[in-house]
Amino acid sequence: MKTTNLAIIFLLIVVPFYLILDMRTSDQKLVNRLEAQYSAALHTAVQDAAFALNQNEYQENEASYQSSKYFNANKEAAIETFWKTMNLNFGAGEDPVAQGALAAYVPVVAVTDYSGFHIYAFTEYTDAGGNKLYKHEWKPEKPYAYSDQAGNSINFTLDSYVTAYEASTGTWLKGYRKELEGLTDIALLNNEKQFDEMRRRTIVNAVQKDVAYFINQHNQFALRLGSYYNFKIPLIPNEEWTNSVDDIGIMAFIQGLPVGHQFYNNYAFGSGRIIKKNVVYGAIDESTGLKYYYRSNYQLNMRIEETFSSEKEAAAAGYMPVDRIYRK
Repeated sequence: MKTTNLAIIFLLIVVPFYLILDMRTSDQKLVNRLEAQYSAALHTAVQDAAFALNQNEYQENEASYQSSKYFNANKEAAIETFWKTMNLNFGAGEDPVAQGALAAYVPVVAVTDYSGFHIYAFTEYTDAGGNKLYKHEWKPEKPYAYSDQAGNSINFTLDSYVTAYEASTGTWLKGYRKELEGLTDIALLNNEKQFDEMRRRTIVNAVQKDVAYFINQHNQFALRLGSYYNFKIPLIPNEEWTNSVDDIGIMAFIQGLPVGHQFYNNYAFGSGRIIKKNVVYGAIDESTGLKYYYRSNYQLNMRIEETFSSEKEAAAAGYMPVDRIYRK
């Protein structure tokens, strides 16, 4: 066989593989870019929502002088802020159809409040015309409840304040663990280390259990809406769960969002007290392609790429202060 024929055969075999590989590489680059963009959008939405948790109309709902962790979390302001940021950064804007489509990929949002937690998940209801509809709604608040084999029960909080039932005397106790130590037969209240470990474990387990339940329930609703994606609780390190119960906070899950031939799945945690500190956005001005940083209380029409705890971190990552725009 002639050399030219062999070369032609070689090209016929190799070129298609090369083209397919090049297409897959391009697709993967697009997937990676979209995933990074979606992750930044989700984390920004959760951070903005966490900041809104602290926005209370009445002074008595702000942090108590007795405990820096006592807040009445404004979950309504938080969820409104969450969806506003999500719709903006995911391109849904003011389009109700696009907003509804995006909402279908968010099975659960959870808020950890001072003495209990709230779950925001899909609920089935019937409208005036008898049609079954689905939308996110808040579920009743659940306490961080614990009970032991002796029949004692404790409702924990994000600090050491408790409401406890002492089975041996049939009495209710309220106060900080230190104040109740030695005054009760409830063994857990008389051991600081065991108390704190059980408090954290109880809070984490309670939130995990309900998040898993409502994500699983979301599968039923998604199936009726024509989705065959299997929603499930992601694998989250125990350390991350434990850190999430230090202050009031919010967590959100997004799953099944199509990205190329794959699905985008992620979650984000935001602490109200942490987010109340300095948060700096690193964003891109799409009209110029330039990178700027600015504080989260600014409202600017830029694509947010990253978040930082300080302007110094943002500058080190290659972002310029946004006020340079206005110096021109």
